[in-house]
Amino acid sequence: MRIGELSRRSGVSVRMLRYYEEQGVLQPYRTASGYREYSLEAEDALRGIALLRAAGLTLDVVRQLLPCLQSRSHFTPCDKLRLVLVEELAALDARIAALSESRLLLAGFLAGLPAAAAI
Repeated sequence: MRIGELSRRSGVSVRMLRYYEEQGVLQPYRTASGYREYSLEAEDALRGIALLRAAGLTLDVVRQLLPCLQSRSHFTPCDKLRLVLVEELAALDARIAALSESRLLLAGFLAGLPAAAAI
Protein backbone atom coordinates (compact mmCIF):
# COMPACT_ATOMS: atom_id res chain seq x y z
CA MET A 1 0.00 0.00 0.00
CA ARG A 2 1.13 3.57 -0.58
CA ILE A 3 2.04 5.98 2.20
CA GLY A 4 -1.29 7.85 2.06
CA GLU A 5 -3.29 4.66 2.49
CA LEU A 6 -1.12 3.51 5.40
CA SER A 7 -1.58 6.92 7.00
CA ARG A 8 -5.38 6.69 6.66
CA ARG A 9 -5.51 3.10 7.93
CA SER A 10 -3.17 3.64 10.87
CA GLY A 11 -4.00 7.21 11.87
CA VAL A 12 -0.29 8.08 11.71
CA SER A 13 0.49 11.19 9.67
CA VAL A 14 2.39 10.93 6.40
CA ARG A 15 5.03 13.20 7.91
CA MET A 16 5.50 10.82 10.87
CA LEU A 17 5.68 7.81 8.54
CA ARG A 18 8.47 9.53 6.60
CA TYR A 19 10.22 10.33 9.88
CA TYR A 20 9.96 6.70 10.97
CA GLU A 21 11.49 5.66 7.64
CA GLU A 22 14.29 8.22 8.08
CA GLN A 23 14.96 6.84 11.58
CA GLY A 24 15.07 3.25 10.32
CA VAL A 25 11.95 2.09 12.15
CA LEU A 26 9.89 1.43 9.01
CA GLN A 27 11.41 0.19 5.78
CA PRO A 28 9.05 0.50 2.84
CA TYR A 29 9.82 -1.03 -0.51
CA ARG A 30 10.61 1.54 -3.20
CA THR A 31 9.12 1.08 -6.64
CA ALA A 32 11.15 1.80 -9.77
CA SER A 33 9.50 5.22 -9.89
CA GLY A 34 10.48 5.91 -6.27
CA TYR A 35 7.08 5.49 -4.63
CA ARG A 36 6.99 3.98 -1.14
CA GLU A 37 5.10 0.69 -0.89
CA TYR A 38 4.30 -0.64 2.58
CA SER A 39 3.39 -4.22 3.41
CA LEU A 40 0.37 -5.12 5.49
CA GLU A 41 2.80 -5.86 8.35
CA ALA A 42 3.62 -2.13 8.49
CA GLU A 43 0.30 -1.56 10.28
CA ASP A 44 1.28 -4.11 12.93
CA ALA A 45 4.69 -2.45 13.24
CA LEU A 46 3.00 0.92 13.79
CA ARG A 47 0.86 -0.57 16.57
CA GLY A 48 4.05 -1.94 18.17
CA ILE A 49 5.77 1.43 17.83
CA ALA A 50 2.80 3.19 19.45
CA LEU A 51 2.74 0.67 22.29
CA LEU A 52 6.46 1.04 23.02
CA ARG A 53 6.38 4.84 22.72
CA ALA A 54 3.40 4.95 25.10
CA ALA A 55 5.58 3.04 27.56
CA GLY A 56 7.98 6.00 27.43
CA LEU A 57 10.68 4.42 25.28
CA THR A 58 12.75 6.52 22.91
CA LEU A 59 12.65 5.87 19.19
CA ASP A 60 16.21 4.53 19.39
CA VAL A 61 15.12 1.88 21.91
CA VAL A 62 11.99 1.17 19.87
CA ARG A 63 14.19 0.56 16.81
CA GLN A 64 16.10 -2.07 18.80
CA LEU A 65 13.00 -3.71 20.29
CA LEU A 66 10.67 -3.76 17.30
CA PRO A 67 12.18 -6.90 15.73
CA CYS A 68 11.57 -8.69 19.05
CA LEU A 69 7.89 -7.74 19.20
CA GLN A 70 5.96 -10.18 17.02
CA SER A 71 2.71 -9.42 18.80
CA ARG A 72 1.57 -7.74 21.98
CA SER A 73 1.75 -11.06 23.83
CA HIS A 74 4.89 -12.48 22.21
CA PHE A 75 8.10 -10.66 23.03
CA THR A 76 11.50 -12.34 22.92
CA PRO A 77 14.35 -9.90 23.60
CA CYS A 78 17.96 -10.93 23.47
CA ASP A 79 20.17 -10.35 26.54
CA LYS A 80 21.36 -6.94 25.29
CA LEU A 81 17.80 -5.71 24.84
CA ARG A 82 16.80 -7.17 28.19
CA LEU A 83 19.51 -4.97 29.73
CA VAL A 84 18.17 -1.93 27.85
CA LEU A 85 14.69 -2.63 29.24
CA VAL A 86 16.04 -2.96 32.78
CA GLU A 87 17.81 0.40 32.36
CA GLU A 88 14.68 2.04 30.94
CA LEU A 89 12.62 0.72 33.83
CA ALA A 90 15.16 2.06 36.34
CA ALA A 91 15.05 5.48 34.63
CA LEU A 92 11.24 5.50 34.83
CA ASP A 93 11.38 4.59 38.52
CA ALA A 94 13.83 7.47 39.13
CA ARG A 95 11.55 9.94 37.34
CA ILE A 96 8.54 8.71 39.32
CA ALA A 97 10.47 9.16 42.57
CA ALA A 98 11.53 12.68 41.58
CA LEU A 99 7.96 13.62 40.65
CA SER A 100 6.68 12.21 43.95
CA GLU A 101 9.18 14.36 45.86
CA SER A 102 8.14 17.43 43.88
CA ARG A 103 4.49 16.72 44.58
CA LEU A 104 5.13 16.39 48.32
CA LEU A 105 7.05 19.67 48.32
CA LEU A 106 4.28 21.54 46.49
CA ALA A 107 1.60 20.01 48.74
CA GLY A 108 3.62 21.20 51.74
CA PHE A 109 3.77 24.72 50.34
CA LEU A 110 0.00 24.74 49.84
CA ALA A 111 -0.65 23.33 53.30
CA GLY A 112 1.20 26.30 54.82
CA LEU A 113 -0.81 28.92 52.93
CA PRO A 114 -4.08 30.38 54.15
CA ALA A 115 -7.19 29.13 52.36
CA ALA A 116 -8.04 31.07 49.22
CA ALA A 117 -10.94 33.52 49.44
CA ALA A 118 -14.11 32.47 47.64
CA ILE A 119 -14.71 34.37 44.43
